[in-house]
Amino acid sequence: MKIVFIGSGNVATHMARAFYAHGEQVLQVWSPNIENSSQLANNVRATAISSINTLDQTADLYIIAVKDYAIPEVANTLIGVNGLVVHTSGTTGIEALSSLKKYGVLYPLQTFSKSKDLEFKTVPLCIEAFNDTSLDQLEKIARMISGTVYYMDSIRRRTLHLSAVFACNFVNHLYSIASQLLDYSEIPFEMLRPLILETALKVQYELPENVQTGPAVRGDKTTMAAHLKLLNDSPDLAGIYQILSDSIKKTNQ
Repeated sequence: MKIVFIGSGNVATHMARAFYAHGEQVLQVWSPNIENSSQLANNVRATAISSINTLDQTADLYIIAVKDYAIPEVANTLIGVNGLVVHTSGTTGIEALSSLKKYGVLYPLQTFSKSKDLEFKTVPLCIEAFNDTSLDQLEKIARMISGTVYYMDSIRRRTLHLSAVFACNFVNHLYSIASQLLDYSEIPFEMLRPLILETALKVQYELPENVQTGPAVRGDKTTMAAHLKLLNDSPDLAGIYQILSDSIKKTNQ
């Protein structure tokens, strides 16, 4: 299978490597920054391009992995291609590609960083296509690189993406806040890593609400008051602490 990647960021990087490892041919990698496209292209023996007008028109699959707002614009440049065109966005609907002949969505539910390797076979892939024929084709493509494939329409995929923001992006931001608090007292962040790992391991086997711990779920007003006192000079953090504590208490009533 011949593949063209439109985009060279985190998602494109991991997905291109996965297809390449499966033995598929990555023809081109596009980025407006030729240095970025070259970096990924060199890893998968593809050609790096910086002009969208030089895209190969003979590929079997075109994967759009760009910022959400740019997807419709990119789609308009692919109107003449015969291959299947997909985007990788969690929030953009399939209708963004409706001007094309064959189109769908191939959304990987994972957090990606170029510098961090991961086993792509463990990444859940959510697929959607404009008709059953393309959906069957896209499922076969998805199973080349992932052991877990779900059919997910645009409405449900948006909800999934929203939940992922809470479960990943917001949680990581809370790690950052925790790190800042530790810095104030010259305490190493490494001390929290076993706690973070154990918390993550628990929800692999239990629902989160069944393993909630801490002063809020216990109704420990004395400890929460002491915590808020420590945050007297950080009203924003105190607000976050109060909102999350109130939410925990309501959830576990």
